[in-house]
Amino acid sequence: MSAVLSVAAGLALAAAAGFRAFVPLLAAGLAIQFGYLEPAAGFAWLGDPLVIIALATATAVEVAAYYVPGLDHLLDAIAAPVAVAAGIVAAAGVMAELPDWLRWLAAIAGGGSLTALTHAANALGRVKTGASTAGTGNPLYATGELASAALIAGIAVLLPLVALVALAIALIVLWRRQRRAA
Repeated sequence: MSAVLSVAAGLALAAAAGFRAFVPLLAAGLAIQFGYLEPAAGFAWLGDPLVIIALATATAVEVAAYYVPGLDHLLDAIAAPVAVAAGIVAAAGVMAELPDWLRWLAAIAGGGSLTALTHAANALGRVKTGASTAGTGNPLYATGELASAALIAGIAVLLPLVALVALAIALIVLWRRQRRAA
């Protein structure tokens, strides 16, 4: 994979972590395990079967917790640092074609920022959904978050440039929608 594609995959995986922290790590681990992505130096562990089992378990727990009323809002506050860390690791783990210093710079500055941005926009959307539906719309919102994380992560693995362009479009649309609602 070229440097451009590995950066695109890393940034898209990082953005997906803003929706669900462990989904993109699981996607990256599976992609590494099955040879769809080359891990960056020192990140082959992401494709280890035991790590994949641990990530699948963490993903299942995270997804289930977002369907519990009240706990979903609490998780939005607590999960922010976890999501950013997961986004940085996911990004760094697949930026295989970059020198170490540049990989970490791109993962922290680009990946961490994208994760924080998608997580913040997502949390705001959850608050608005909760307020407008008295919480009854939150399970549907949680399903949308999971679908977004899985779709972005899947496209990041298979078509990294498409994922990055789609993500940019989605963030612009979300930003415009938030501005109109404010």
